[in-house]
Amino acid sequence: MKQINIIGAGLAGSEAANFLANHGLTVHLYEMRPKNNTEAHHTSLFGELVCSNSLKNKKLDNACGLLKEEIKILGSLMMEASEHSSVPSGDSLAVDRTLFAEYITKKIKENQNIIIHNEKVTKIPEGYTIICTGPLTDKDLLLEIENITKQKSFGFFDASAPIIEKDSIDFSKVFMKSRYNQGDDSYINCPFSKEEYLNFYRELINAKRAPLHDFDKCYFEGCLPIEVIASRGEDTLRYGPLKPKGLENDGKEYYAVVQLRQDDLIGSLYNMVGFQTNLTYSEQKRVFSLIPGLENAKFVRYGLMHRNSYIYAPKILTESLELKANNDIYIAGQLSGVEGYVESAASGLLAAYYLYMKIKGIAYKNISFYTVLGSLIRYISRTGINNFQPMNANFGIVYKANKDPKEQVISRSLEEIEKFKSQIDE
Repeated sequence: MKQINIIGAGLAGSEAANFLANHGLTVHLYEMRPKNNTEAHHTSLFGELVCSNSLKNKKLDNACGLLKEEIKILGSLMMEASEHSSVPSGDSLAVDRTLFAEYITKKIKENQNIIIHNEKVTKIPEGYTIICTGPLTDKDLLLEIENITKQKSFGFFDASAPIIEKDSIDFSKVFMKSRYNQGDDSYINCPFSKEEYLNFYRELINAKRAPLHDFDKCYFEGCLPIEVIASRGEDTLRYGPLKPKGLENDGKEYYAVVQLRQDDLIGSLYNMVGFQTNLTYSEQKRVFSLIPGLENAKFVRYGLMHRNSYIYAPKILTESLELKANNDIYIAGQLSGVEGYVESAASGLLAAYYLYMKIKGIAYKNISFYTVLGSLIRYISRTGINNFQPMNANFGIVYKANKDPKEQVISRSLEEIEKFKSQIDE
């Protein structure tokens, strides 16, 4: 049998390696860190969450919540890790990012069917290969993909938010609450008066930013830097990440509210929700210290920006995530054009399913468009052929999701996932 290679040990690559190895196949997993680091990673752990520690909504009437349930049924390692490392976060699933990545790393390293190679890959190896190198894919490997597919790759800028020590927050000025009373008071809320907000707003839009090349100032709308959102108008933040609605406290309403979400299991670190940024470190310290309660905040990590690369999936990928130019090569994760942690992990797991069924000679049916995962893959492989943009999980792309009752959409999705999974169980 041909050698099985997986390039990249992020969420997608870890999912793919874990699934194939757990089903008795020997996998060669290539990860360039720690020998070759990136501008966004902080550790050498597999499955590191480089931006937020949130895996988004966990309720089934939310598309990302339903997607999480789908991949849990399919045997997701990410979902295992999140159950092991979850932290209070209302209706969202948030994790201690270190414990989360340590769990994934331990699982991968202890699996005797996974052979780990700590080296950078610039040429695709012989055999079956799943490329899961993510948004920070090495330029030489991108060029190799472009040479095979005869299609140029693309990119946009993404950002991460700062993390603060809880003990440095002035609790006389903040309060604990989840928006709309979601069952716990897990967020720290920093309320603005109108005067405080307008002062913060003026300083934010005029703050010094880290330099970017003019030709690369392309952002993903789902993860805009806080200063870019602010530049669109004085009240834009108040209707976005700083909206006060649902955060009234003791009958008092506020002009705007900054939320901080727990970032580690013991609750000593909190990240600034929605505060992805490209401000210089000194300006982050100066401007964000204008937020009530954060005047003396100690930042353990500042926000930063990095380039996200992705392929032009509709032109080069099949619905089984194979390259049209070479069906021994699969692409999954954010490089494929899905956007988000859960979406990346899900695509890596799905690619492993398809490769496994190919190797075992199973005459499989592709995953249904009635599922969130199937609809997401349908989008990247068939939609926007002339104007492709990366996509998050959402009900707008799920077949009939906007016409049928939500309960029917949910039950139908999970039934279809079980049918898809049964193809390897028979």
